Amino acid sequence: MLDSILRALVWVLNTIPWTRRAQPGRHTAQYLAARPAPVRVSAWSRPWAGPSAEEARAIFQAEEALKLPPVKRERYFAVAFAERGYDYPYVAPGVHQIRTKVPA
Repeated sequence: MLDSILRALVWVLNTIPWTRRAQPGRHTAQYLAARPAPVRVSAWSRPWAGPSAEEARAIFQAEEALKLPPVKRERYFAVAFAERGYDYPYVAPGVHQIRTKVPA
């Protein structure tokens, strides 16, 4: 009984023009065949965008940085990296940074 009611309902809905799709749905084979597959680019295919080991070592072992107190030393590291165009996660008491990436 339910099967015949369902078939009748589908037949009625198929005859009404505004209930039909003009194009195939997003998950049909026709829709997916008509569109090219997205090109996936791996993050590992690009070269490292951070400082080299020599640059980082020069910043962290600088004589003027070793003589500073810890908070000023962190500021020195942040400025030194910023001068070279790299982002350094500056962490100090009273400094609140906005996260640009959120862990999933």
